[in-house]
Amino acid sequence: MGGQGAREGVSDVRIRPATEADVPLIRAFIEALADYERLRHECRATHEALRETLFGAHPAAEVVIAELDEAGATVPAGFALFFRSYSTFLARPGLYLEDLFVNPEQRGLGVGKALLVHLARIAVDRGYGRFEWSVLDWNEPAIGFYRKLGAVPMEEWTVMRVTGDALTALAVQH
Repeated sequence: MGGQGAREGVSDVRIRPATEADVPLIRAFIEALADYERLRHECRATHEALRETLFGAHPAAEVVIAELDEAGATVPAGFALFFRSYSTFLARPGLYLEDLFVNPEQRGLGVGKALLVHLARIAVDRGYGRFEWSVLDWNEPAIGFYRKLGAVPMEEWTVMRVTGDALTALAVQH
């Protein structure tokens, strides 16, 4: 996987499940993603919240870490955070990719593709009916990359969100 555009001293990408010890690394990846997406002002993830929601009694999502060997050292290169969704039309669960991030200096080495292939295998192995994610409209490099892998945009769909005060107000309506 690491062969395309690989630098000297870089070997194949390894993907492993995250552990509770990875919480600081996961938070660092989330913050780097928020910076890249120009959404840092919305990033409120704390170590404690990540520990509870990812590794507590009722995990809400799963995380995998991509690693590379660089000059004899194992280096974290990216991550993917995903959770189980459900399709009523298929009457089957699905895999929803919430976040995928690869460190800028390690892009072009096959890390993103390795993460997506890994998640597709999880979806197939678990008998899921689909694998979905969202991408920002302005992120043309990512959109082009996803299309090359066979992903198609859901152009007739608009993501809707209720959060913060609006969510609280909706919850108390009669």
